[in-house]
Amino acid sequence: MTTLPPEITKQLTSEGEHRSQFQTERMQVPATFFMSDDLLPSEETFRQVEDIASHDMLHRTTVAMPDVCSKPGRRNAAGTTIVSLDRIIPELNDSDPNCGMRVVKTSLNDQNTTPEEIDKLFETLVTEVPTKALVGTKVPFDVVVDTCRGGTRAVIDHVGMETRNEIENAQSGGNYFGDKTLSQEELFDVVPQLYLHFAKYRLGITGAAGNHFLDLMRVTDLIDPEIAKMFGLEKGQYLFMIHTGSGILGQYTMYTYTAKKREHVSQSLMVTLGSLLFTTRKKDIYAEISRKIKEHMSQEGAPLLTYDGSTPEAEMYMQARAAASNFGVANRAMITHNISEAIKVILGKDPEMDLLYDLPHISVEREEHFGKDMWVHRNNTSRAFGPSRMAHHPLFGKTGEPVYIPSSMSTEAFIGVGTDHNTDSYYSAPHGTGKGADMSEDSVPTNNTELFAKMNEKGVKLYGVKSKKTVNQDSSRYKDVSRVLEGVEANNIAHIVAKMEPVAVIMY
Repeated sequence: MTTLPPEITKQLTSEGEHRSQFQTERMQVPATFFMSDDLLPSEETFRQVEDIASHDMLHRTTVAMPDVCSKPGRRNAAGTTIVSLDRIIPELNDSDPNCGMRVVKTSLNDQNTTPEEIDKLFETLVTEVPTKALVGTKVPFDVVVDTCRGGTRAVIDHVGMETRNEIENAQSGGNYFGDKTLSQEELFDVVPQLYLHFAKYRLGITGAAGNHFLDLMRVTDLIDPEIAKMFGLEKGQYLFMIHTGSGILGQYTMYTYTAKKREHVSQSLMVTLGSLLFTTRKKDIYAEISRKIKEHMSQEGAPLLTYDGSTPEAEMYMQARAAASNFGVANRAMITHNISEAIKVILGKDPEMDLLYDLPHISVEREEHFGKDMWVHRNNTSRAFGPSRMAHHPLFGKTGEPVYIPSSMSTEAFIGVGTDHNTDSYYSAPHGTGKGADMSEDSVPTNNTELFAKMNEKGVKLYGVKSKKTVNQDSSRYKDVSRVLEGVEANNIAHIVAKMEPVAVIMY
């Protein structure tokens, strides 16, 4: 149970077992916490939520999901959804414009695939799908350009991907420009070409940040058998769950447009070089953006940097963001393809990879809520539209938009669907359970040796692990997923369809 100081608890008003509202005199809008009291975050996170909500451009309410928590170097807490009628606010989101997840169905199951085969496969996947590498799957410059300006189709055609529903079951069809395709010149106007040249080498990499992972999951329970059947899910079936960002292309691009201190020397160097070599035809617009960023970063405790959503600066920012987001989807598509090819070689069978859904949990979108168009900033929350808002999709218009709620690398994860009754969170869902203010278990490994031992006891094989910080992803540091799910259902955030348990995990 989180122990909070009285000055915070007295500002909390209960709205039910799994929901409370927080507002102080500083806050221009209240914050709604979609969780029970035992899942409330630390004092630091409350202070962060209070600070963000003190700005006057926010609208109606800010939203905190059960996995809300502070992250080093971030001005806004993860696990939040925040809206503004007129302003785009880059600082509300992490610097990765399409950190996201996908679940991929396979023809493999616990009857036709042995533990020995899985071990052999994952020993290969550690190399074939690296967590951290200078070079992943190399593609020509034109493929990077075409991917960024028009979506995943370019990499599908280039490598001959056979993943079913790769376009149909990716949010926005794998193209965050919608039906539009930018010209090459328009892309070069918003993304420095230097970043695009580096991106030639960066597809197919899981990433070393945070808890990015590649998991083999086994379906253990069909909670809603009817929707599970519509999704093609069966007990014992093996699925791949993939969590990645948009790689260095996304990071460098967003650092170019966001007032955020560079976390690494390499980032600072690349963004500086990219800006100096930026041959955009929108020089005047970009000069104004650069001036605003420089001025903002020179001020201690400056207000949030914003773009008026109707200005050329906002258009330039959103186009850059969409281009980088396209690369993020393509990265997960490439990882899926590389897994499939490895299975064909190692196991001698076609896994019949079939994308259930690919979704981002860091996004900025223009959406209609409560009769008004607004800018929706989801920072480590997933969009969770119900059937009515997914009417354009032949399957999800019947079921609702898929959402994924994993916890740690050794605990169960869940597949759910959005509902039509989740208006108060702007149709958002948690992207996990989040780290708790206190440890949730008595067994807390302090190093990777102890972590491997604990994972083995739970029957989960762990691969990779080059970082000493991997121990921080242990289940003891995460909230109780069962309590999170109670709130998810009680608040109509999502309806749970199936439960999965991890079998094998690759993490940096």
